Amino acid sequence: MISEHPSLSDRVLSGTRGAGIRPFLERHASDFAFYGSGKVALRDGLAGLVAPGENVLVPAYLPDAVVEPFHDLGLEPRYYRVRERLAPDRADLDRRLDDETAAVLTVDYFGFPQPGLEAVAALCDDYDCYHVDDNAHAPLSVDDGTLLGTRGHLGITCLRKLLPIPDGAILYCNDESVVERFEPSSFAGVRDGFGVDDCRYVLESFVGTLLETNATVRRAAERALATRSVSVPDPKTRYEAGKAPMSKLSATVVDAVDPTAIRNARRTNYRAWRRLFDARPGIESYFESLPEGICPQGFPLRTRAPQRLLAELERCGVAAHTWPRLPATVSDDPAYAVARKLARETVVLPVHQGIDPAAIEAVGDRLRWRPPATSRPVPR
Repeated sequence: MISEHPSLSDRVLSGTRGAGIRPFLERHASDFAFYGSGKVALRDGLAGLVAPGENVLVPAYLPDAVVEPFHDLGLEPRYYRVRERLAPDRADLDRRLDDETAAVLTVDYFGFPQPGLEAVAALCDDYDCYHVDDNAHAPLSVDDGTLLGTRGHLGITCLRKLLPIPDGAILYCNDESVVERFEPSSFAGVRDGFGVDDCRYVLESFVGTLLETNATVRRAAERALATRSVSVPDPKTRYEAGKAPMSKLSATVVDAVDPTAIRNARRTNYRAWRRLFDARPGIESYFESLPEGICPQGFPLRTRAPQRLLAELERCGVAAHTWPRLPATVSDDPAYAVARKLARETVVLPVHQGIDPAAIEAVGDRLRWRPPATSRPVPR
């Protein structure tokens, strides 16, 4: 079974102790703070820079929960259109900017640098507003010597998307004016000691590993869960639950891992998926290459038959998912046709450091993929 996320028992974590992620951050970022949640970090970073009644521009291709910190600060989120290759639609962005725009948020999708940032930076200068570099997907991605998340006036990244930890995020303050006005709330920093939630996470992690490695136990658990309904908390509830400092367990793992080994493992697994899907009809990779320094969050691809692909991957023991769950403002509005199309066609496969590349190669031997008869090439 190839799981969606790494486990505390994974081989990259159980080997030689590394130097941790802090020295890596100190080499690339001048001012940063740890948080339990990326959205809460973003709220703190903007709090001293904005005023209620202003607006923030965010890309339409984005999960519904990302705007919760803006609501918390009394800001109006405005969604701007994106292009098929994930760059901002500059004309649409320009139309939505006004004198009440406090910030523009861009996203480094799947751990790769956001295309078209020069145009965004120019517009932010013209309108005297802040640029937020949302790099939630890739804490270790470096593009041409610059850490993703540090190219705007402020930025964030999410450690929980990289490591098997219950929480963890970073706020980057990349501009002197941001540093001067930044006042961390009680949600910043790391908790003093281990708590019940840490123990529960460790237990759940090892139970999850048991379920993945023991087919009999897994099938029994699936039968038990099939009779129960599982509800997903709404965006506001999830946001409020993140208002706490980073856990001691997360900080301990962050200080023990080897960033280079993790990035290398993820790059190796990304390339393995790329080789597997390169020659498959009806499927297109988002990115033509894997630049040096990039630590991918997953292997994203596009297909006109995502549910068919997900079912086939599940048959082969791969946990993959579509991305993202769009906000109703976007999903109900035909004006955001590109974002809605991307959300329908995108499937993300795991590349985390706990995966053996040989397991990906084995999937290639089992995968029976044929595109639908009506399938046409996904447009570039």
